[in-house]
Amino acid sequence: EVQLVESGGGLVQAGGSLRLSCAASGFTFDDYAIGWFRQAPGKEREGVSSISSTDDTTLYADSVKGRFTISSDNAKMTVYLQMNSLKPEDTAVYYCGVSGGLRVGALNPFLFDYWGQGTQVTVSS
Repeated sequence: EVQLVESGGGLVQAGGSLRLSCAASGFTFDDYAIGWFRQAPGKEREGVSSISSTDDTTLYADSVKGRFTISSDNAKMTVYLQMNSLKPEDTAVYYCGVSGGLRVGALNPFLFDYWGQGTQVTVSS
């Protein structure tokens, strides 16, 4: 059974930083992509960043390029999202998702099969 557990969310002032972690277990896929997504109240879930297991290529939404960095520790089966220069509009519940069999990164949440429970990120102005 695939399990994803996010952590690291919290309350931070604008301009601050947070690092989210996604601990994954129960994988049986040879190839997969792990992504970070967020959902603000009243809005649809949107892709933030993803990383491919095949070659560690990364993908970022335009809104976070230059501020967020995704990375993975394969030995620990953990994916991180370092978020710098946070803005109030980054406030949302952040989820990590896994797409089994996907050989490239993607930001479309409909391509992802498994999800964590989410972690709240709140950026105050």
